[in-house]
Amino acid sequence: MFGTVKMKTKPRRGHLAFVIQKHKATSLHYDLRLEIGGVMPSWSVPKGPSLDSSVKRLAMPTSDHQMDYRRFEGVLKGEYGAGPVMIWDEGTYNPEVEVSKGVRKEIVEKQEAEEVARKSLADGNLKFFLYGKKLLGSFALVRTKGFGGKESWLLIKHRDDYSQPRYDANDYDFSAVSDKTLAQIAGQDDLHRAADA
Repeated sequence: MFGTVKMKTKPRRGHLAFVIQKHKATSLHYDLRLEIGGVMPSWSVPKGPSLDSSVKRLAMPTSDHQMDYRRFEGVLKGEYGAGPVMIWDEGTYNPEVEVSKGVRKEIVEKQEAEEVARKSLADGNLKFFLYGKKLLGSFALVRTKGFGGKESWLLIKHRDDYSQPRYDANDYDFSAVSDKTLAQIAGQDDLHRAADA
């Protein structure tokens, strides 16, 4: 499939769920959601994630979402956040810990993974390895001082075998579950939930 990362070896599977939903509300953005403790802390990434390790993306925290929301693809109605939502990418992840400078180890046991993810998030530096349909490899979410008093984070791709220079998420405008574009999803009359992969 176009836009899928070509893997040199079959990777292990992560133990915690993630989803990235492309959402056209007041403005177009991507919502990154990571399973931690039975909910999904979320960040709005205006320019979308990147596999380019030279790029840092602004990620603004939003409210936690329930786990079942990761399956939503359709058109949100109402005033707040109205507009089409695409499951741009989905999969699993493992948190990582740095064992020496630039060397990271995945935490593969689920209970320990949740504890590491929770602590790293509280510390403002969460490293994780994504096993998605479009995104694969090591990333970090790093809390910054923020803008105008608002908390903000940076989403950073670590340099690894899956880095891709000049990667632009907007070049991959198709759903990871339905193959539909955002425009096609916007044209739907009824809400629907994406089938389980």
